Amino acid sequence: MEAISVNRWIDNVIKPEQVEKYKNNGKSFIDEGFIQETLMANKQPEKQQIREIMAKALELNRLEPAETAALLNCTDEELWEEMYATGLQIKHKVYGRRIVFFAPLYVSNYCVNNCVYCGFRCDNRETIRKRMNASELSAEIKALIGKGHKRLIMVYGEHPKSDVNYIADTLRTAYATKEGNGEIRRVNVNAAPMSIEDLRILKEVGIGTFQVFQETYHYPSYKKLHPRGLKADYGWRLYALHRAMDAGVDDVGIGALFGLYDWKFEVMGLLMHTIDLEEKFGGVGPHTISFPRLQPALNTPFLQNNTYYVDDKTFKKLVTVIRLSVPYTGMILTARENAEVRNEVIQVGCSQIDAGSNIGVGSYSEDAVDYQRQQFILGDNRSLDEAIRDMARLGFITSFCTADYRCGRTGGCFMGIAKKGKIHNLCMPNAILTFKEYLLDYASEETKEAASYLIDKELAALPNEQVRATVVEMLERIENGERDLFL
Repeated sequence: MEAISVNRWIDNVIKPEQVEKYKNNGKSFIDEGFIQETLMANKQPEKQQIREIMAKALELNRLEPAETAALLNCTDEELWEEMYATGLQIKHKVYGRRIVFFAPLYVSNYCVNNCVYCGFRCDNRETIRKRMNASELSAEIKALIGKGHKRLIMVYGEHPKSDVNYIADTLRTAYATKEGNGEIRRVNVNAAPMSIEDLRILKEVGIGTFQVFQETYHYPSYKKLHPRGLKADYGWRLYALHRAMDAGVDDVGIGALFGLYDWKFEVMGLLMHTIDLEEKFGGVGPHTISFPRLQPALNTPFLQNNTYYVDDKTFKKLVTVIRLSVPYTGMILTARENAEVRNEVIQVGCSQIDAGSNIGVGSYSEDAVDYQRQQFILGDNRSLDEAIRDMARLGFITSFCTADYRCGRTGGCFMGIAKKGKIHNLCMPNAILTFKEYLLDYASEETKEAASYLIDKELAALPNEQVRATVVEMLERIENGERDLFL
């Protein structure tokens, strides 16, 4: 596509008035000076202060910036061990012992942006560009259904080839594709920031959570790392999820790409983003927070000398602080991380992971890894079945539940229940039911042996006898061939 037509498309997409309307007296909610001053003012927190902050988080109260800054500045390893344990307590209190599983599905990798850290950047001549048509997409989805997946995050490059109409068509294809006993019941989207009008189109089609990651909240670094394209406009991206909420897409996902700037600043940025959404939308903030780390990508030399590299120990700490800072929000740990790191970090409070992931466009149906069609190189190459088995050995039950969305428990409804620590009373029974489906239809014998005990364990732990009896009856119906039963 000619540069002039790409530029025209970008100009047509960006609507400055849909940025300005959300600012606070003309200013962004990201105040670099405030963040740096808050981190400095809480440089040497006392032990008692840290423990009081942990106690507040355990009561499912969102932390204030000064409290999060104190946690980030903690240097006492004994206290960090207490924070790790508190993070898991919070997760169990809100979400129970379940882990939601999903698969990423890259639909198109055409991109107008030139992000220096990304394998999809428009100047990367070694990337093979592909946009799937309906039949190719259906084949990908059937391959995923055949593994047992029920939930997707569909990912699109930022390009006119992936405009709102294309995204809407691919969502329709995803929901319409069936295979055996399986189907996709929830499709989340990671795509370019859109206008309120375009987001309303996706709402009508049935979009799940809409994800837009700011990558880095530090404006000078953002401008340097995103030199041109749609993504060069910091403000258009920063308020993408405000527009989504206004459009009625009430489940949104925020995230930062750790390794682009100072990790403490980015955690503070995620908190400030959460606070601004909650203030503007009646207490409803992000449905999920993601915290991917930079990973190698084909022909991307930027990654070789990364000033802000986040090591494994620091990564575990930042995830823990996010869990304590926004205790009622879902947290996504992706397959960018290797299996060892994921098995460790998931135990400080994560609630969702992907598994059996392949991020090459069109690669699931081919059952192949093609780095020339990937945005970056994955760290965890376990199959879905292997990951489920490992989670079972850690004491977590896998959930493919999508009932909340189909019953209207989204946005304010979901957040109201989650903030009271009650959502697992609905979600754990549904986790048991979807896990039973997986064990019957897709699990290997080894996984059945390792994981089937979890159903009896979680049934016994259900606090309501009537609910337990209903779930037992539904499990019998699933044994007899019924599917997609939920509370």
